[in-house]
Formats: sequence, C-alpha cells, structure tokens
Amino acid sequence: MFNASVAIQVLPQVQGDDEVCRVVDEVIAYIKSFGLHTVVAPFETTVEGDYDTLMEIVKGCQLIAVKAGAPGVSTYVKIAYRPENGVMTIDRKISKYKE
Repeated sequence: MFNASVAIQVLPQVQGDDEVCRVVDEVIAYIKSFGLHTVVAPFETTVEGDYDTLMEIVKGCQLIAVKAGAPGVSTYVKIAYRPENGVMTIDRKISKYKE
C-alpha cells in the first residue's frame, strides 16, 4: 500500500523540441532511478510510493533539469496523499483503459 502518488510535469525553459525532450528524458531517468512504480505519459509522469520519497523526487526534478542545461524550469505537480489508508494505485485507476 502506498500513502501517496504524484503526477509531475516538467517544462524546461530551453529552445527546440529536441532539447526539451533531452532534458525531460534526464528527469524521467532520475525519477525511474528510485525504482518506484512509474507511468510515463505524454504530459506528465506519475509515480507512487512513500510521501517523503516522492517529495524528494519532486524537489530533485528541478535540480536535474537545471543540471542538464535548462536555465530555468516550470514544474506542475499533483499530489494525492492518504497517510492512513493509502491512495488508489495507478493500476487501479487505468487498468480498464489499457489495450
């Protein structure tokens, strides 16, 4: 049971689609390095786990984007947190839509 899930959209302030993709790819690799259940989608990456770990990931996303060469970054985050009973899992939310 996970007590939190986050959806993270990172928008690096760089020029050109290829550069945006390069920086975002580095951020996604960082997120995945934690080994948590992660789903990458066209507009955001969703990850579920322990609240404190997820907040560490959210904080790190900006730092990784800047380290990758973005002079600035805008990040949009959605957080579901339920400390006692856990949150609904990603799989439960989307499994009926998978082909």
